[in-house]
Amino acid sequence: MRIGMVGLGRMGANMTTRLLRGGHQVAAFDRDPAAVARAAEGGATGAGSLEDLVRALGETPRVVWVMVPAGAPTEQTVDALAALLGAGDVIVDGGNSNYQDSVRRGAALAARGIGFVDAGTSGGVWGLAEGYSLMVGGAPEAVAALRPALETLAPAPDRGWGHVGPVGAGHFTKMIHNGIEYGMMQAFAEGFSILKHKEEFSLDLAQVAEIWRHGSVVRSWLLDLAARALQEDQALSDIAPVVSDSGEGRWTVAEAIALDVPAPVITHALIARLRSRDAEGYGDRMLAALRNQFGGHAVTRATPKAEKPA
Repeated sequence: MRIGMVGLGRMGANMTTRLLRGGHQVAAFDRDPAAVARAAEGGATGAGSLEDLVRALGETPRVVWVMVPAGAPTEQTVDALAALLGAGDVIVDGGNSNYQDSVRRGAALAARGIGFVDAGTSGGVWGLAEGYSLMVGGAPEAVAALRPALETLAPAPDRGWGHVGPVGAGHFTKMIHNGIEYGMMQAFAEGFSILKHKEEFSLDLAQVAEIWRHGSVVRSWLLDLAARALQEDQALSDIAPVVSDSGEGRWTVAEAIALDVPAPVITHALIARLRSRDAEGYGDRMLAALRNQFGGHAVTRATPKAEKPA
Protein backbone atom coordinates (compact mmCIF):
# COMPACT_ATOMS: atom_id res chain seq x y z
CA MET A 1 0.00 0.00 0.00
CA ARG A 2 0.96 3.67 -0.13
CA ILE A 3 1.31 5.25 3.31
CA GLY A 4 2.66 8.45 4.82
CA MET A 5 4.94 8.45 7.89
CA VAL A 6 5.21 11.60 9.99
CA GLY A 7 8.01 11.52 12.55
CA LEU A 8 11.29 9.82 11.77
CA GLY A 9 12.80 9.31 15.20
CA ARG A 10 14.10 5.89 16.20
CA MET A 11 10.69 4.25 16.02
CA GLY A 12 9.33 6.10 12.99
CA ALA A 13 12.50 5.65 10.96
CA ASN A 14 12.68 1.93 11.70
CA MET A 15 9.00 1.46 10.91
CA THR A 16 9.54 3.24 7.62
CA THR A 17 12.40 0.89 6.79
CA ARG A 18 10.34 -2.19 7.68
CA LEU A 19 7.46 -0.98 5.51
CA LEU A 20 9.80 -0.33 2.58
CA ARG A 21 11.33 -3.80 2.96
CA GLY A 22 7.80 -5.17 2.86
CA GLY A 23 7.20 -3.62 -0.54
CA HIS A 24 5.11 -0.64 0.51
CA GLN A 25 5.48 2.89 -0.86
CA VAL A 26 6.22 5.35 1.93
CA ALA A 27 6.16 9.14 1.84
CA ALA A 28 8.14 10.38 4.85
CA PHE A 29 8.25 13.71 6.69
CA ASP A 30 10.09 15.00 9.74
CA ARG A 31 10.95 18.48 10.97
CA ASP A 32 14.61 17.44 10.65
CA PRO A 33 15.60 17.53 6.95
CA ALA A 34 18.49 15.13 7.67
CA ALA A 35 16.02 12.49 8.89
CA VAL A 36 13.98 12.94 5.70
CA ALA A 37 17.14 12.60 3.62
CA ARG A 38 18.04 9.34 5.36
CA ALA A 39 14.57 7.95 4.72
CA ALA A 40 14.84 8.96 1.06
CA GLU A 41 18.18 7.18 0.78
CA GLY A 42 16.40 4.05 1.99
CA GLY A 43 13.74 4.28 -0.69
CA ALA A 44 11.06 6.51 0.78
CA THR A 45 9.64 9.57 -0.95
CA GLY A 46 11.00 12.46 1.08
CA ALA A 47 8.58 15.27 1.88
CA GLY A 48 9.58 18.78 2.88
CA SER A 49 6.24 19.51 4.54
CA LEU A 50 2.96 17.88 5.50
CA GLU A 51 1.48 19.39 2.35
CA ASP A 52 4.15 17.67 0.24
CA LEU A 53 3.52 14.39 2.04
CA VAL A 54 -0.24 14.46 1.45
CA ARG A 55 0.33 15.42 -2.17
CA ALA A 56 2.72 12.49 -2.63
CA LEU A 57 0.06 10.07 -1.41
CA GLY A 58 -2.18 10.86 -4.36
CA GLU A 59 -5.89 10.18 -4.31
CA THR A 60 -8.17 9.13 -1.45
CA PRO A 61 -8.09 6.95 0.53
CA ARG A 62 -4.86 8.36 1.90
CA VAL A 63 -3.35 6.88 5.07
CA VAL A 64 -0.91 8.83 7.27
CA TRP A 65 0.83 7.27 10.26
CA VAL A 66 1.95 9.73 12.98
CA MET A 67 4.95 8.85 15.17
CA VAL A 68 5.66 12.03 17.14
CA PRO A 69 5.75 12.63 20.93
CA ALA A 70 2.44 12.44 22.77
CA GLY A 71 0.67 15.58 23.84
CA ALA A 72 0.99 18.89 22.01
CA PRO A 73 3.16 17.57 19.13
CA THR A 74 0.60 14.88 18.30
CA GLU A 75 -2.30 17.31 18.71
CA GLN A 76 -0.73 19.85 16.38
CA THR A 77 0.19 17.22 13.79
CA VAL A 78 -3.27 15.63 13.74
CA ASP A 79 -4.92 19.06 13.46
CA ALA A 80 -2.64 20.03 10.57
CA LEU A 81 -3.29 16.76 8.75
CA ALA A 82 -7.05 17.07 9.29
CA ALA A 83 -6.96 20.35 7.39
CA LEU A 84 -5.18 18.67 4.46
CA LEU A 85 -7.07 15.39 4.28
CA GLY A 86 -10.68 14.66 3.45
CA ALA A 87 -13.51 12.17 3.77
CA GLY A 88 -12.33 8.59 3.43
CA ASP A 89 -8.75 9.29 4.50
CA VAL A 90 -7.25 7.78 7.66
CA ILE A 91 -4.92 9.18 10.33
CA VAL A 92 -3.05 6.71 12.54
CA ASP A 93 -1.52 7.70 15.88
CA GLY A 94 1.14 5.13 16.73
CA GLY A 95 2.64 7.09 19.63
CA ASN A 96 2.05 6.86 23.38
CA SER A 97 -0.99 9.11 23.52
CA ASN A 98 -3.46 9.04 26.37
CA TYR A 99 -6.44 6.98 25.26
CA GLN A 100 -8.84 9.73 26.31
CA ASP A 101 -7.14 12.10 23.86
CA SER A 102 -7.51 9.45 21.18
CA VAL A 103 -11.25 9.10 21.84
CA ARG A 104 -11.63 12.87 21.54
CA ARG A 105 -9.55 13.08 18.37
CA GLY A 106 -11.40 10.19 16.80
CA ALA A 107 -14.77 11.83 17.38
CA ALA A 108 -13.59 15.17 15.96
CA LEU A 109 -12.16 13.53 12.85
CA ALA A 110 -15.23 11.33 12.35
CA ALA A 111 -17.35 14.47 12.13
CA ARG A 112 -15.25 15.42 9.09
CA GLY A 113 -15.44 11.96 7.56
CA ILE A 114 -11.79 11.20 8.36
CA GLY A 115 -10.99 7.86 9.94
CA PHE A 116 -8.79 7.64 13.02
CA VAL A 117 -6.85 4.64 14.28
CA ASP A 118 -5.00 4.56 17.59
CA ALA A 119 -2.24 1.97 17.32
CA GLY A 120 -0.51 1.15 20.58
CA THR A 121 2.97 0.20 19.42
CA SER A 122 5.51 -1.86 21.34
CA GLY A 123 8.89 -3.15 20.22
CA GLY A 124 11.27 -0.25 20.69
CA VAL A 125 14.56 -0.30 18.82
CA TRP A 126 14.19 -4.05 18.22
CA GLY A 127 11.02 -3.65 16.18
CA LEU A 128 12.83 -3.30 12.87
CA ALA A 129 14.27 -6.81 13.12
CA GLU A 130 11.69 -8.54 15.31
CA GLY A 131 8.49 -6.76 14.32
CA TYR A 132 6.17 -4.60 16.42
CA SER A 133 3.37 -5.59 18.76
CA LEU A 134 0.40 -3.54 17.62
CA MET A 135 -2.80 -2.98 19.61
CA VAL A 136 -5.21 -1.29 17.23
CA GLY A 137 -8.35 0.70 17.97
CA GLY A 138 -10.70 2.18 15.41
CA ALA A 139 -13.66 1.61 13.13
CA PRO A 140 -13.49 -1.66 11.13
CA GLU A 141 -13.27 0.15 7.77
CA ALA A 142 -10.38 2.35 8.92
CA VAL A 143 -8.46 -0.65 10.28
CA ALA A 144 -9.14 -2.57 7.07
CA ALA A 145 -7.53 0.23 5.04
CA LEU A 146 -4.44 -0.11 7.24
CA ARG A 147 -4.28 -3.90 7.35
CA PRO A 148 -1.48 -4.43 4.76
CA ALA A 149 0.84 -2.14 6.73
CA LEU A 150 -0.09 -3.76 10.05
CA GLU A 151 0.69 -7.21 8.69
CA THR A 152 4.13 -5.98 7.59
CA LEU A 153 4.99 -4.13 10.78
CA ALA A 154 3.94 -7.01 13.05
CA PRO A 155 6.22 -10.00 13.73
CA ALA A 156 4.08 -11.98 11.27
CA PRO A 157 0.92 -11.24 9.26
CA ASP A 158 -1.17 -13.46 11.52
CA ARG A 159 0.25 -12.68 14.96
CA GLY A 160 1.56 -9.87 17.11
CA TRP A 161 -1.20 -7.45 16.12
CA GLY A 162 -4.94 -7.21 16.48
CA HIS A 163 -7.98 -4.95 16.22
CA VAL A 164 -8.84 -4.73 19.91
CA GLY A 165 -11.85 -2.39 19.81
CA PRO A 166 -13.15 1.08 18.93
CA VAL A 167 -11.12 4.28 18.89
CA GLY A 168 -9.25 4.59 22.19
CA ALA A 169 -9.05 0.85 22.83
CA GLY A 170 -5.63 0.59 21.20
CA HIS A 171 -3.96 3.19 23.36
CA PHE A 172 -5.82 1.98 26.46
CA THR A 173 -4.51 -1.54 25.92
CA LYS A 174 -0.97 -0.22 25.32
CA MET A 175 -1.23 1.85 28.51
CA ILE A 176 -1.99 -1.26 30.57
CA HIS A 177 0.76 -3.14 28.70
CA ASN A 178 3.25 -0.50 29.83
CA GLY A 179 1.99 -0.66 33.40
CA ILE A 180 2.62 -4.43 33.42
CA GLU A 181 6.04 -3.75 31.92
CA TYR A 182 6.83 -1.44 34.86
CA GLY A 183 6.02 -4.22 37.33
CA MET A 184 8.05 -6.87 35.50
CA MET A 185 11.07 -4.59 35.20
CA GLN A 186 10.88 -3.71 38.89
CA ALA A 187 10.76 -7.39 39.88
CA PHE A 188 13.86 -8.20 37.82
CA ALA A 189 15.66 -5.14 39.21
CA GLU A 190 14.91 -6.08 42.82
CA GLY A 191 15.78 -9.75 42.31
CA PHE A 192 19.14 -9.07 40.73
CA SER A 193 19.88 -6.49 43.42
CA ILE A 194 19.33 -9.14 46.13
CA LEU A 195 21.60 -11.54 44.25
CA LYS A 196 24.32 -8.90 43.97
CA HIS A 197 24.20 -8.07 47.67
CA LYS A 198 24.75 -11.72 48.70
CA GLU A 199 28.49 -11.07 48.49
CA GLU A 200 29.68 -14.29 50.17
CA PHE A 201 28.39 -16.34 47.21
CA SER A 202 30.17 -14.19 44.59
CA LEU A 203 27.36 -14.91 42.15
CA ASP A 204 27.99 -14.41 38.45
CA LEU A 205 24.82 -12.47 37.61
CA ALA A 206 25.33 -12.84 33.87
CA GLN A 207 25.51 -16.61 34.34
CA VAL A 208 22.36 -16.63 36.48
CA ALA A 209 20.46 -14.61 33.90
CA GLU A 210 21.60 -16.97 31.16
CA ILE A 211 20.44 -20.01 33.18
CA TRP A 212 17.03 -18.44 33.76
CA ARG A 213 16.63 -17.65 30.05
CA HIS A 214 16.17 -21.34 29.24
CA GLY A 215 13.36 -23.38 30.77
CA SER A 216 12.60 -21.19 33.78
CA VAL A 217 9.15 -19.75 34.47
CA VAL A 218 10.56 -16.19 34.42
CA ARG A 219 12.11 -16.48 30.95
CA SER A 220 11.08 -13.51 28.82
CA TRP A 221 12.34 -10.86 26.43
CA LEU A 222 12.99 -8.55 29.38
CA LEU A 223 15.19 -11.25 30.92
CA ASP A 224 17.00 -11.57 27.57
CA LEU A 225 17.73 -7.84 27.72
CA ALA A 226 18.82 -8.08 31.36
CA ALA A 227 21.24 -10.86 30.44
CA ARG A 228 22.65 -8.75 27.63
CA ALA A 229 23.19 -5.76 29.94
CA LEU A 230 24.89 -7.94 32.59
CA GLN A 231 27.22 -9.51 30.02
CA GLU A 232 28.39 -6.02 29.12
CA ASP A 233 28.94 -4.87 32.71
CA GLN A 234 27.67 -6.69 35.80
CA ALA A 235 28.26 -3.64 37.99
CA LEU A 236 26.30 -1.40 35.59
CA SER A 237 28.89 1.17 36.59
CA ASP A 238 28.28 3.51 33.68
CA ILE A 239 24.55 3.82 34.35
CA ALA A 240 23.17 6.36 36.80
CA PRO A 241 20.40 5.04 39.12
CA VAL A 242 17.81 7.39 37.65
CA VAL A 243 14.78 5.92 35.86
CA SER A 244 12.48 8.06 33.76
CA ASP A 245 8.90 7.25 32.78
CA SER A 246 6.84 7.96 29.67
CA GLY A 247 3.70 8.75 31.65
CA GLU A 248 1.80 5.58 30.79
CA GLY A 249 2.51 4.02 34.18
CA ARG A 250 0.96 7.08 35.84
CA TRP A 251 -2.10 6.81 33.60
CA THR A 252 -2.40 3.10 34.41
CA VAL A 253 -2.34 3.74 38.15
CA ALA A 254 -4.86 6.58 37.80
CA GLU A 255 -7.17 4.33 35.78
CA ALA A 256 -6.87 1.56 38.37
CA ILE A 257 -7.90 4.00 41.09
CA ALA A 258 -10.81 5.29 38.99
CA LEU A 259 -12.02 1.71 38.41
CA ASP A 260 -11.45 0.60 42.03
CA VAL A 261 -9.02 -2.05 40.83
CA PRO A 262 -6.12 -2.79 43.22
CA ALA A 263 -2.79 -2.61 41.38
CA PRO A 264 -0.11 -2.57 44.10
CA VAL A 265 2.74 -3.98 42.00
CA ILE A 266 2.34 -1.48 39.15
CA THR A 267 1.84 1.36 41.64
CA HIS A 268 4.98 0.43 43.58
CA ALA A 269 6.98 0.18 40.36
CA LEU A 270 5.91 3.69 39.40
CA ILE A 271 6.78 5.05 42.85
CA ALA A 272 10.20 3.38 42.63
CA ARG A 273 10.89 5.28 39.42
CA LEU A 274 9.83 8.56 40.99
CA ARG A 275 12.04 7.84 44.01
CA SER A 276 15.05 7.20 41.77
CA ARG A 277 14.86 10.81 40.62
CA ASP A 278 14.82 12.32 44.12
CA ALA A 279 18.42 13.51 44.25
CA GLU A 280 17.81 15.47 47.44
CA GLY A 281 16.35 12.50 49.35
CA TYR A 282 14.45 14.82 51.68
CA GLY A 283 11.91 12.15 52.60
CA ASP A 284 14.67 9.79 53.76
CA ARG A 285 16.27 12.61 55.76
CA MET A 286 12.94 13.16 57.52
CA LEU A 287 12.65 9.43 58.32
CA ALA A 288 16.11 9.45 59.90
CA ALA A 289 15.30 12.60 61.86
CA LEU A 290 12.05 11.11 63.23
CA ARG A 291 13.79 7.90 64.38
CA ASN A 292 16.35 10.04 66.18
CA GLN A 293 13.66 12.20 67.79
CA PHE A 294 11.47 9.43 69.23
CA GLY A 295 14.03 6.69 69.85
CA GLY A 296 17.37 8.37 70.03
CA HIS A 297 18.58 6.31 67.08
CA ALA A 298 21.86 7.43 65.61
CA VAL A 299 21.83 9.43 62.39
CA THR A 300 24.48 9.61 59.73
CA ARG A 301 25.54 13.19 59.32
CA ALA A 302 25.75 14.53 55.79
CA THR A 303 29.13 15.75 54.57
CA PRO A 304 29.02 19.56 54.44
CA LYS A 305 29.09 20.96 50.94
CA ALA A 306 32.21 22.84 50.03
CA GLU A 307 31.70 26.58 49.95
CA LYS A 308 31.88 28.25 46.60
CA PRO A 309 34.87 30.54 46.16
CA ALA A 310 34.08 34.23 46.54
